[in-house]
Amino acid sequence: MSTQAMRAVRDAFAKLAPREQAKNPVMLMVYLSAILTLLLFVLSLFGIADSRPGFILAISLVLWLTVLFANFAEALAEGRGKAQADSLRAAKRDVEAHKLNDGLVAKGFQESDPATFFHLQAEEVNSACLKKKDVFFVAAGEQIPADGEVVMGAASVDESAITGESAPVIRESGGDRSAVTGGTTVLSDWLVVRVTADAGHSFLDQMIAMVESAARKKTPNEIALEILLVALTIVFLIVAVSLFTFSGFTAGLGDMTNPTTITSLIALFVCLAPTTIGALLSAIGIAGMSRLNRANVLAMSGRAVEAAGDVDVLLLDKTGTITLGNRQAAEFIPVDGATEQEVADAAQLASLTDETPEGRSIVVLAKERFDIRGRELEGSGMVSVPFTAQTRMSGVDFDGHEIRKGAADAVRAYVEAAGGAYSTACTLAAEEISRAGGTPLLVARDHRILGVIYLKDIVKQGIKENFADLRTMGIKTVMITGDNPMTAAAIAAEAGVDDFIAEATPETKLEAIRQYQADGHMVAMTGDGTNDAPALAQADVAVAMNSGTQAAKEAGNMVDLDSSPTKLIDIVRIGKQLLMTRGSLTTFSIANDLAKYFAIIPALFVPLYPELAALNIMQLGSPLSAIMAAVIYNALIIVALIPLALRGVKYREGSSQSLLTRNLAVYGLGGIALPFVAIKLLDMLMVLIGVV
Repeated sequence: MSTQAMRAVRDAFAKLAPREQAKNPVMLMVYLSAILTLLLFVLSLFGIADSRPGFILAISLVLWLTVLFANFAEALAEGRGKAQADSLRAAKRDVEAHKLNDGLVAKGFQESDPATFFHLQAEEVNSACLKKKDVFFVAAGEQIPADGEVVMGAASVDESAITGESAPVIRESGGDRSAVTGGTTVLSDWLVVRVTADAGHSFLDQMIAMVESAARKKTPNEIALEILLVALTIVFLIVAVSLFTFSGFTAGLGDMTNPTTITSLIALFVCLAPTTIGALLSAIGIAGMSRLNRANVLAMSGRAVEAAGDVDVLLLDKTGTITLGNRQAAEFIPVDGATEQEVADAAQLASLTDETPEGRSIVVLAKERFDIRGRELEGSGMVSVPFTAQTRMSGVDFDGHEIRKGAADAVRAYVEAAGGAYSTACTLAAEEISRAGGTPLLVARDHRILGVIYLKDIVKQGIKENFADLRTMGIKTVMITGDNPMTAAAIAAEAGVDDFIAEATPETKLEAIRQYQADGHMVAMTGDGTNDAPALAQADVAVAMNSGTQAAKEAGNMVDLDSSPTKLIDIVRIGKQLLMTRGSLTTFSIANDLAKYFAIIPALFVPLYPELAALNIMQLGSPLSAIMAAVIYNALIIVALIPLALRGVKYREGSSQSLLTRNLAVYGLGGIALPFVAIKLLDMLMVLIGVV
């Protein structure tokens, strides 16, 4: 048996404490029934009994096993989170922190070697003593002592202890990649960080509490289902007590001994109560959050996971989610008598010192199309002209020529200022590229435009199929982009999204979410910047990137440790799987009761009402064997369903109607048929070995 299973067995016995049992009202009734039958067995040893002592003991033992199996299911689900929490605790340890005051930070900006200055001036304190708004310095090879925002410096950080991802990430002041997490390690350079959380309330502390379910609260759906289960349990309790009274009254009329015993009615009550789903309900919820944790997503509440299952509108950023994030050169379009090779040659020269992904793709495309390679640049006198926000162009002065590439309006202004012409052909080429969803870059040599580079947003492979699956699930996908409407429409059509929001601003996103919610939709979105925080706070499912700002993390109800924008699609699937699993096992549990009714009711009341023999369709051996078979099945089915509760019902994309029909067929009809077969086999086995 694995270490995790052994731990779950120990926890199952520990959960026999009354305080633990009281958390699950349905299983609390089974727990009390087990205690009652144990007391009845003790009384039977002194001659006070209405059944054989062996039968009472057997029923009591099976009821205790039923409680233990329910505890084991919950403990096994919790065990997965506890194992992950243990590894996170290993990453969380007190270290020495180099604390700075704000005056030192301000002075450090003026120093020629800030790292040495901070290292010499810092006060050494234990990381546990750091408070919110304190500032500390951390250098290469040191562990970051607390969560914070980088206020100075840039460094490569190893976050594998938190995310499991071995590749280091860059953290720097300003922008949307300024948040650092306590417990991670600086690999190079240095950082000055302002603490954003008090000790004991760090991101790592939240992760530990959530993954081991210590902070898990029952969701509204769970509470609603639990109320239903409690109501059914109370109904069956009243039925059991009423049957005992009624059978006693009927037996008295016929001068018969009451054939219905307290032990038998306890067994009837436990079998008819929704014990299967009652035993597995908590495990299903915990396992759903565990699956999300294994996907490297931290949910701040169980409600967020359930809300993901109900989402019907997804707002997705274009860059990094729908497209690869880096535009690539796709075509060289000559104009005004130039050749395509001339355009490619000039474009490659202008891009040789351009280290952006777009610049490198231009160099590669020229090599592929015209085998332009192996240029001799040494001693050529080439002068690089870097890109600036003012000129919005870059290029080279090479071999007596001025070569420039850049935005259409910038190159046009550059050419016309030197007396050159901007032709209609050039205008048409640039407009055609924009209509196709691309970005036009003009290439000019010696103030004459040679042609246009078609930079294309590359839609991720398989994303269109993903969106088709989501559409089948009844989920509307909406692309958000800062592009103009023409470009946005072209990319939306290629990606297969249902709608798009162009020229989006933070206010636009927030208003769009509010409008969808006002129309009755459940909305999900991702974000990583401070400007995304208002929209994240408004969304029903808000996934903040771990690489993003502290404001975004605090606004979201989930954090993606991998910082992958496409993770939102996986989160929706996990949420739907959780809801499907709970619904399927609830259907199976209630359907089970029908077969157990046919097993126990005829066995109990045939002596009083011989006509009920017609209901004994399973032809069970005797009343005692029928009751024992039903109670044993009631316990064993919990064990049999634990793997399904932890793994989750396999989710397939489809409409709500098709999923409902399939699940009713599998878990509804299956829940009716399986108990008939299992109870009959158990009855035959007990009769064969002469147990009852």
